[in-house]
Amino acid sequence: MSELLRIVDLHASVGDKEILKGVNLLVNEGEVHAIMGPNGAGKSTLTGVLTGNPAYTVTSGQVFLKGKDLLAMPPEQRAREGVFLSFQYPVEIPGVSMTNFMKAAVNAKRAYEGLPALTPTEFLKLMKEKRTLLDLPDKLKGRSVNEGFSGGEKKKNEIFQMAMLNPCLRLLDETDSGLDIDALRIVAEGVTKLKAADNATIVITHYQRLLDYIVPDFVHVFADGQIVKTGDKSLALELEAEGYARYE
Repeated sequence: MSELLRIVDLHASVGDKEILKGVNLLVNEGEVHAIMGPNGAGKSTLTGVLTGNPAYTVTSGQVFLKGKDLLAMPPEQRAREGVFLSFQYPVEIPGVSMTNFMKAAVNAKRAYEGLPALTPTEFLKLMKEKRTLLDLPDKLKGRSVNEGFSGGEKKKNEIFQMAMLNPCLRLLDETDSGLDIDALRIVAEGVTKLKAADNATIVITHYQRLLDYIVPDFVHVFADGQIVKTGDKSLALELEAEGYARYE
């Protein structure tokens, strides 16, 4: 089992307010890590820092992705290196079809890896194969990105994009928020099907129910900008029963 992500004493702020206060985390290939904690603890800030969101300023610490200095990379390079974020609130991109959007993204990643662009036939075959994972209709390819999608459709579409790009580090920021039971199951099963020996997943959630479908190897409690406790899936059950009061 090889190391995929290492976070060392990471501090980050928004303006003059420190949000991350010394995060340490090791994620190996093939692992699923769940991060749970109260609102405002810094969970989403962590994903923003890892993806290079300019709203956050790293004040100290290090992050390595497969031994490479992740913090030295611009956001687009991080994405091409295999960092993927499924947004809590996916945005709409009117006028840009899913087909054109995904073709540009997939071929940009292939070019970065020194691979030729997919032919139109190869691309459509790949798109059909991956959308079946999430029970997405064929009409998806003609629709604008997330425009007019329901909340559940947007979340399914995020996981579809992940399937197309095949990232090594998959960051799921409250993917379960706003989903009914059926949509939650479809999204979670899609995430699980995409699990492989050479990738890893960090799931941020408030609710244990998601972890019934995406079973974590480790559960971390995030509070006041730090990981304050780590355990197995039983820790999620404990948090569901007792809440976060002791960590706030």
